Amino acid sequence: MHPRLSWLTIPLLLSACAGPLPDPDPKMAWVELEAREVTSLLMAERLDGQRLDDGRYFQVAPGAHDLETIYRYYYGNTMGRNTLPLACLLRLRYPDFAAGQRYRLKVWAQGIQVQGELHEAAGRQLAEIEVLSCGFY
Repeated sequence: MHPRLSWLTIPLLLSACAGPLPDPDPKMAWVELEAREVTSLLMAERLDGQRLDDGRYFQVAPGAHDLETIYRYYYGNTMGRNTLPLACLLRLRYPDFAAGQRYRLKVWAQGIQVQGELHEAAGRQLAEIEVLSCGFY
């Protein structure tokens, strides 16, 4: 199987195998993950230093939290030639998650630069991500 083809099928496989998302707990804050590029993948990795079982979202108690994600994407020609597969470990620290609120963590790449922002449900930006490391995978 062509490596690029297998990478494009990962989101489909994850959505098919992982089952439905749980209902958000109204006593917790819900953080959705969004990778802008079709060929990229953003997965939750750790919450306050603890590895998560389901990388599709974060559900956190009210207050301050440290969220880590893995962002995988391709840098280079969009036609699949001469692309470089990159993976970045990202951190978001936010001091004021609120119970019952929905948030969205958006991440994207501009060349080899990775950027990301946390937004509230109304769309207002609350925080930016920190890139801890990036490399080939």
